[in-house]
Amino acid sequence: MAALKAATEAETMKQAAVLGAYGFIGAACVRALREAGYRVTCIGRSLECGRKAFPDLDWVQRDFADTLAGDWKSLLGGMDVVVNASGALQDGARDNLAAIHETAVKRICEALEGTQVRFVQISAAGVSEDAPTNFFRTKARGDATIMASRTDWIILRPVLVLGADAYGGTALLRAGAAMPFAGLELFGNARIQTVHVDDVARAVVQAASGDLGTRFVADLTEDGSRSFSELVCRFRSWLGYPDWRARIAVPEFAISLLRKGADALGWLGWRSPLRTNALKSLDSGITGDPEGWRQRGGIPLKSLEQTLAVLPATAQERAFARLYLLLPLAIGCLSLFWTLSGLIGVFSYRDAMAVLTGSGVSQPMAAAAVFGGAVADLTLGIAVLFRRWCRRASIGMILVALAYLTGGTLLTPHLWADPLGPLVKVLPSLVLAALVVLVLEER
Repeated sequence: MAALKAATEAETMKQAAVLGAYGFIGAACVRALREAGYRVTCIGRSLECGRKAFPDLDWVQRDFADTLAGDWKSLLGGMDVVVNASGALQDGARDNLAAIHETAVKRICEALEGTQVRFVQISAAGVSEDAPTNFFRTKARGDATIMASRTDWIILRPVLVLGADAYGGTALLRAGAAMPFAGLELFGNARIQTVHVDDVARAVVQAASGDLGTRFVADLTEDGSRSFSELVCRFRSWLGYPDWRARIAVPEFAISLLRKGADALGWLGWRSPLRTNALKSLDSGITGDPEGWRQRGGIPLKSLEQTLAVLPATAQERAFARLYLLLPLAIGCLSLFWTLSGLIGVFSYRDAMAVLTGSGVSQPMAAAAVFGGAVADLTLGIAVLFRRWCRRASIGMILVALAYLTGGTLLTPHLWADPLGPLVKVLPSLVLAALVVLVLEER
């Protein structure tokens, strides 16, 4: 009887599908919909990431850029509501903005036409065809496709979304607030508004219920605004750090170099919040109009002060903020150390051979060890720069470093006492690689 009752309840539950369900906003929507009594199907590009986020839910793996309308129809046709929380900030090794924000949305609309499925699109405040970044322009074109379709649609446009999880802009704010010695002055007087991620999720549930009507667009934002520098200072105070004694105005050319470097890393798979689209968005300001949502009867949205009041500012928060600054430096140092080690092995081939043969190692064995070590060092030094290989390369560095220490101890133990410390210097790189393995996360 209990099993029959559970099956009956499952059949009568409203069905919701969330696209991008393990993302920052998507995961919050999943939790809110479940609390509201929906049975949620999660859709994402990585089953591994999805099952880490919600191991007890149904997961469907889809590459949104490649999924055709017919596939979307069979997947979403039986749902009561579909929430599109998928998106990407900038084109890169893993992302194509036009495919994700435009093509995928067009195909979903085609799949949902003629059905009773409500389509809730999570867009972004400030989207327009004249926006300064391709992110906002592609989002605007996707929104226009939805508004022109014959679906039951609602478009919600949040401003800068804050939450306990730290990704993208929220991680950048924490890192900026934890800067040692002096604060950085950025983006002049551009105004920034915020919204709590749980408020976005609750707004999605309210929109999905139909209580607010249908076929409307609304910004999700607090009433007040402040400059980016003021926002970082609020975060610094929230983390419990004292005010900076000095402020440094960052010149435009330095910001330009920073975003170009971050863009280049984007093609290696790194989704840095310092890429052009993110920095241009902050420089232009991130604001919306709260009146439309309020007039619809939407739930109250927290101010920045209320958001920070309900977020924990713990030792873990402070540790994350500092580590977020150090992680790219750690990866860069590892790459430099191992790449130079490999190059030195190549250009000092005979000297390295002499060290081993002088310790009784045969010439063929010494040649194989020096050449193999140089190739391994170069491979690991380059591979660690690629996001998809970074963790595995770091693990490889640990194993190779342990092999060097073991071999060096057995064959050339006198090197431990060498004034230049060739074996001793391996120890910090080993610990640094272990730090990257432990800290690097895939959301």
